Amino acid sequence: MKKATILTLLCVLLIPATLLLGRHLPGRGYYLTSTVVIILILIPFFLTFEGRKPQARELALIAALCALAVVSRAAFAWLPNFKPIYGIIIISGIACGAQAGFLVGAVGAFASNFLFGQGPWTPWQMLAYGICGFIAGLCYHRKEKFPKDPLNLGLFGFIVVLFGVCPLLDTSTVFTTLTVFTPASVLSIYTAAILTNLIQAICTLVTLLTLSKPLLTILDRIIVKYGLYQ
Repeated sequence: MKKATILTLLCVLLIPATLLLGRHLPGRGYYLTSTVVIILILIPFFLTFEGRKPQARELALIAALCALAVVSRAAFAWLPNFKPIYGIIIISGIACGAQAGFLVGAVGAFASNFLFGQGPWTPWQMLAYGICGFIAGLCYHRKEKFPKDPLNLGLFGFIVVLFGVCPLLDTSTVFTTLTVFTPASVLSIYTAAILTNLIQAICTLVTLLTLSKPLLTILDRIIVKYGLYQ
């Protein structure tokens, strides 16, 4: 495993501790928590590229993918629980790597919440969305042994969102809404979210079935043409 990947994993492990400490901050302390999470995300990202003097076009591509993630969530604001943002984040991780995928997910969550509302849930969303892109990058970036056809990517996204991202977001609901933790109260939150999680997973499946091939083709051409992320 590359040093950059190891460093990213260490930063990811620090994020839950930051989230737990942020629960004890008064008032709008979640803004400070979000800032710390962003810093932890940026550390491995910048250190990864520092040694090889990245060109501005690499950062521009990351910024464009972050903007696309925000738009994909905002465009479907009228349709509850059906947001293609996870599919865009997964595509970003596959095309640009685990670190970039994590950054697109986390920044996409933070930026889009200026439209949907910031709150104590924001750092948790940043973590969950970021992990979605990170896992995609680890599994598929420059790995020929994993098929990248739309159906396989769709099923991959369905599983990651349903059994990884959504349960993490449900855990955030547990910590940000409950004052007394009992097995019944915790179970009720996870049970109530089953349908919502399934809708999000299906949305991710549909997004990857329809957009993964054209978007990955475009991104691969840009990356090869300009020699990005080598």
